[in-house]
Amino acid sequence: MSQPVIYNVTVSIDYEVHGDWLAWMKDIHIPDVMKTGFFTEFKFSRILAEEEGGMTYSIMYTAKSMAALNEYQAFHSPALQKEHNDKYGGKFAAFRTLLEIVDHG
Repeated sequence: MSQPVIYNVTVSIDYEVHGDWLAWMKDIHIPDVMKTGFFTEFKFSRILAEEEGGMTYSIMYTAKSMAALNEYQAFHSPALQKEHNDKYGGKFAAFRTLLEIVDHG
């Protein structure tokens, strides 16, 4: 059986669009990512650190496997990232991290 992996997206969003972005993420973007069928769950968290000019969030998506994540990145991620950039371009910074689950309880 394939090992699940965590696809973590960290986003720092400007205060001026924060409220709109937060609603859009919860109501549209995250549901669209989950509808692709490659992830089993997500956790949407605010990072508890003071940021000048914005707030920072982590969205952790649990992919079924590395193969599933690769397929998501090849066929779905570009359009979803473009939609985010078209809507909030210049108002955010983002980076992505892949995490291998070593153990959990």
